[in-house]
Amino acid sequence: MSEKKPDPLADLLIEVKRLNRHSYLVNNATILRMIFYQVLRGLAFGLGSVMGATILVSAVAYFLSGMNFIPVLGDWAAQIADQIQSNQN
Repeated sequence: MSEKKPDPLADLLIEVKRLNRHSYLVNNATILRMIFYQVLRGLAFGLGSVMGATILVSAVAYFLSGMNFIPVLGDWAAQIADQIQSNQN
């Protein structure tokens, strides 16, 4: 019986060809394209962070405005809620 022995070099060549077709390597083939994608990624991250923080702070301020048993926090949160509502109108 003749058993075919695996050729590690041929297997490696197949894997390298498969990796070269990977979308990350295709999209980042040039320096300018890689810089462009990284700038877009940074802008999206920054915008998402700002929007998320705005929503979180607004929600916390809204819930704190309903707390009247803590006078300092309740008044402060009510002022923030009034300011947010006046900016929306």
